[in-house]
Amino acid sequence: MAGSAEMASLEESFRKFAIYGDTKATGQEMNGKNWAKLCKDCKVTDGKSVTSTDVDIVFSKVKGKTARVINYEEFKKALEELASKRFKDKSKEEAYEAICQLVAGKEPINVGVTKAKTVGAVERLTDTSKYTGSHKERFDESGKGKGKSGRENIVDTSGYVSAYKNAGTYDAKVKK
Repeated sequence: MAGSAEMASLEESFRKFAIYGDTKATGQEMNGKNWAKLCKDCKVTDGKSVTSTDVDIVFSKVKGKTARVINYEEFKKALEELASKRFKDKSKEEAYEAICQLVAGKEPINVGVTKAKTVGAVERLTDTSKYTGSHKERFDESGKGKGKSGRENIVDTSGYVSAYKNAGTYDAKVKK
């Protein structure tokens, strides 16, 4: 069997794939979708000896009759099932070692995630350094918006007279 350090990283990979895409997941159980993603991302499926259909069949075989998820022990059994298919030329133990090395330490890959980018007109419109007039007052030097204080004139009502500049200085003058 594999070493204890490799088993720890194998279990860590199991937990990362188990919680992938599910905010309520605890990492103790993995559903079929995440099992298929693990096999695809870790290159267990190669399209020839192990296909996505094989992955689904193995998942159905190792899980309980009415269960929809597998735990870590069932996960290891599923890897053993796929190991003999994936590495036909190796012995059962060597095949299991090899498949554990494929999975251990891996994380789910985010494919197809769109990144926001500003080009052309959008970049020009969002560049606050080019703003003039009253619009320039809505942003500070770094380009961050000031919010309501940049849009409206907020009246200072802190003193007896509105906009009194020397508010709070009376005590300093009296004590002298």
